[in-house]
Amino acid sequence: MSDKAICQVTFAEIGSQPTCWRRAIEHAAAGVAGLPASGEHVLAIGCGTSFYLARAYARLREQRGHGLTDATIASEVPTDGVVRDYDRVLAISRSGTTTEVLQAVTRLAEQAPVTAVLGTLGTPIGAAANEIVDLSYADEHSVVQTRFPTTLLTLLRAQLGESAAALGELADQAQQVIDTPVTEPAPRQLVVLGTGWAAALAQEAALKCRESVGMWAEAYASGEYRHGPISVAGPGTLVWGMTPLTDAQVEAITATGASARQPTADPQVELVAIQRHAVTWAAAIGRDADVPKHLTRSVIDL
Repeated sequence: MSDKAICQVTFAEIGSQPTCWRRAIEHAAAGVAGLPASGEHVLAIGCGTSFYLARAYARLREQRGHGLTDATIASEVPTDGVVRDYDRVLAISRSGTTTEVLQAVTRLAEQAPVTAVLGTLGTPIGAAANEIVDLSYADEHSVVQTRFPTTLLTLLRAQLGESAAALGELADQAQQVIDTPVTEPAPRQLVVLGTGWAAALAQEAALKCRESVGMWAEAYASGEYRHGPISVAGPGTLVWGMTPLTDAQVEAITATGASARQPTADPQVELVAIQRHAVTWAAAIGRDADVPKHLTRSVIDL
């Protein structure tokens, strides 16, 4: 299956992830001012991909005992002043210009210090924040985000205590995924499942397929799938687990005529595999993921 006639920018940025992850490991080892300290009560915010990363981080941070962590969509931050007490807000924005994030940061900065994680410096969100984490080495030309969120996830995982050796192994695994040609045709319907922090990455993976391919792609927490959504599964449905599916789940999925795919790596690496599939599927139908339909790099309300 040819995969590089179009979508070249997005393909290149997906392929650059192992290098970006290794730089993030070094970045974390040098110390990153502004990231939440252990014990702080934290609110992480973002829109789209950045929100899914905020959710994954919140679950990981609490799971590893670093303190209460909430995540919310920036546009859903209350405007009536009813916000919990936080020690720090972590605002994630590749562009630094998204209107909803800027509005939320402006309000929240009156209540707690705000750290903005940015792919682009000298932007309004950076100006409104108290501190900035510079992730411009992972910024992207593509509208569809790939390396920025996974590089941030690497940085955050390192800051939460994962070893450089373990994260370096993830970069090696991602390189193997990137070097492996995609041969599977696109399914009629893709469902991505995950548990724990990977449930948020499942949402991100499905989003990549909607953005890049324009395909029918859904995502759920693994245990929720049989509570209704499985009713539309059938031949042509691929259910991709970001975390291992139980025997009972696989049996229920295959009984519909759908196919079940078990993960072979860490959820972060599985996300790279789905990114690769999404852009390859897009190229196969002549859809250029570099210019996704109805999308812009940043949502700005003038």
